[in-house]
Amino acid sequence: MNKRRINLILVLIFIFGAIIIGRLIHIQIVKHKDYLAFAIGQHNLSQPIEPNRGDIFVQDKEGKAYLLATNRDSKFVFASPNQIKNEEEAASSLAEILEMEEEKILERISQKGNLYSLIKKKLTEEEIKKIQDLKIEGIHLGTETYRYYPEEEMASHILGFVGGENRGQYGVEGFYQEELKGKAGLVVGEKSRQGYMVYFDSQKSLPAEQGSDLILGVDFYIQFKAEELLREARHSLGIEDGQIIVMDPNSGKIIAAASFSNFNPNTYFDYNLEVFMDSFSQKLFEPGSVFKPITLAIAVEEGKITPQTTYIDEGFVKIGPDTIFNYAKRIYGKVSMTEVLEKSINTGAVFAGRQISRKVFLDYIEKFGIFEKTFIDSQGEVYSANESLKKGYEMNFATAAFGQGISMTPVQLIRAFSVFANGGKLVKPYFVQRIKKADGTILEIQPEVQNSQVISQNTASKLTAMLVSVIENGFGNRAKVPGYYVAGKTGTAQVPLINKSGYSEKTIQTFVGFAPAFNPKFLILVKLDNPQTKTAEYSAVPIFQKLAKYIIDYYQIPPDYEE
Repeated sequence: MNKRRINLILVLIFIFGAIIIGRLIHIQIVKHKDYLAFAIGQHNLSQPIEPNRGDIFVQDKEGKAYLLATNRDSKFVFASPNQIKNEEEAASSLAEILEMEEEKILERISQKGNLYSLIKKKLTEEEIKKIQDLKIEGIHLGTETYRYYPEEEMASHILGFVGGENRGQYGVEGFYQEELKGKAGLVVGEKSRQGYMVYFDSQKSLPAEQGSDLILGVDFYIQFKAEELLREARHSLGIEDGQIIVMDPNSGKIIAAASFSNFNPNTYFDYNLEVFMDSFSQKLFEPGSVFKPITLAIAVEEGKITPQTTYIDEGFVKIGPDTIFNYAKRIYGKVSMTEVLEKSINTGAVFAGRQISRKVFLDYIEKFGIFEKTFIDSQGEVYSANESLKKGYEMNFATAAFGQGISMTPVQLIRAFSVFANGGKLVKPYFVQRIKKADGTILEIQPEVQNSQVISQNTASKLTAMLVSVIENGFGNRAKVPGYYVAGKTGTAQVPLINKSGYSEKTIQTFVGFAPAFNPKFLILVKLDNPQTKTAEYSAVPIFQKLAKYIIDYYQIPPDYEE
């Protein structure tokens, strides 16, 4: 019996020995690489370094820079619940300092097993000091970097904002995400059992590459003035929305782009998504009579009319069962093409459009850039292919001649008008003038001509003279700036109904003009959504005049003539 027990014990010892040897073989041979990596990982440190996002600046006429977007560090308070001894006492003390509900804090610091529980971000200096004075075990302060916009709502639609995962959203923040974000670095070394670095491996470590700075061509003071004028229009005209764009017609540089429906990018999370869409390049509209110069320019370029060509206006045009009327059903009799623009005669635009074929009209509209994006450097630009116009129905072409039934964005419209101001070229609008890289290298953005000759310089000069006559003798006379020739055109368009045919009672009132007319330094678009006036003559035009006068004085542009 004793011998049997001894044999059983020997067998068990053999079995256990075999298990131990097998386990050692598994660990030391089969899983050698895995456990080696685990052991190294306990001592090695490999930690990414986040780069600083590039700053965004605007300028003034002297080239002085003004900061619109940058980075800031802020303190936050968090809890390690396992370390907290008296949760109720801690919650009570913190609630008083942070002005938070005690129950909410208690809920966050009672999560046993959780190593990290955020309590509050962006602490004030007073809150930081009081938390430090408490010296509660398990309550810690941390530091984070966030995007900060010192001018708050100013130029918000130009900028966009930085959202989750440090990604730019909308505007230049979104468009230039790759340039702004920089490249992450890496720290490689060894750490002690306590987690402190004891060795730094400079050969394997990589420094972070900071993001590039953007210097916009936007002028700080002109942007401020444009936004101020829209705020005034909100109160005096009751506008539902509105935009002002100021552009150098020779280069395409955007000098200002103001929107009535601004937002504060510091608190973007407080707004609905639709607020972030910029109305310059992400919202379509029918421009109305401000489009008439384009129709007339096509007919002049094709040799079908001249500024002096006349026709007899009867106040209406019949197209099948439908009738097109002039504004207020006015009848003008014998008028010239220049007078068509001065008095904004719908039937005159239809007359000019009928002098050219539909194919020619569409070809020129494409040359003016209406059927494509402008490729402005702002995230999310849209455009309309205007398929209903391309179908070729006579009524569509007739109404398109005076800007109804054809859709575009404000930036498309101002780009098209630059053709008249710069001698016939289509330029590319742009916000960013320079990109300053982390190493100090500066990349200058060169102006780009997208179509070298939409119309001839001769035709552009004729249209400019006609647009000057609109200001001197027509509905745009409120745009006059004493001592200067101004060129421009009004537009009052009905707003299409949503999801059905026809138009509502609302209007969009627009004025586009440039000065000095025969040597333009700036081009301005003023677009107002449903102002409480009948036509743009009484809404958009006076705003243009105020801004044009401000820019002329600001730039100190010499007068064209003495009053």
